[in-house]
Amino acid sequence: MPFNLPIFLTWCRIVLIPLFVGIYYLPERWLPMPDKNLFAAFCFALAAITDWFDGYLARALGQTTSFGAFLDPVADKLMVAAALILLVNLGRTEAWIAVVIIGREITISALREWMAQLGRSKSVAVTFIGKLKTAAQMVAILLLLYAGPLLPKISTLFIGELLMLIAAVLTLWSMIYYLRVAWPLIKHAEN
Repeated sequence: MPFNLPIFLTWCRIVLIPLFVGIYYLPERWLPMPDKNLFAAFCFALAAITDWFDGYLARALGQTTSFGAFLDPVADKLMVAAALILLVNLGRTEAWIAVVIIGREITISALREWMAQLGRSKSVAVTFIGKLKTAAQMVAILLLLYAGPLLPKISTLFIGELLMLIAAVLTLWSMIYYLRVAWPLIKHAEN
């Protein structure tokens, strides 16, 4: 298989996951918590940028592949799930929010796979609400990882928690939307 820059960037995003999680397991005397937070936020931001960039390059360079189409959302979901679990462990987000977001990702991924097998994958294509959910979720995770001063008297933790709550609501909304779209096929499959 020839070198494919978009897939390489996707693999780089996957490699960043253990880096930004592992940094929190270093002893405090080696790296104080504010530095850990900054490094983790930087890694997550870099991963989020490569998520946008690999898709753009795949289309611009004509390097879209079925493997890339498979690997990209897997990398996204691994990155978000790892960050959410880490944030729950750090006490920066609620476990129920992580369960809602991760559960939705698993459910909708399975639904998309099933719909693709039926030749109806366009029925559950990404919608505006899904993009809005992703944006709120990514910014919330970034702010909660950073957990430091952004501007005087502006708490990144407060803004991150608020955006995470918004992301959880949008997550449920988008999941209900996708399930409603697929419901006629689900109902037909049961018969």
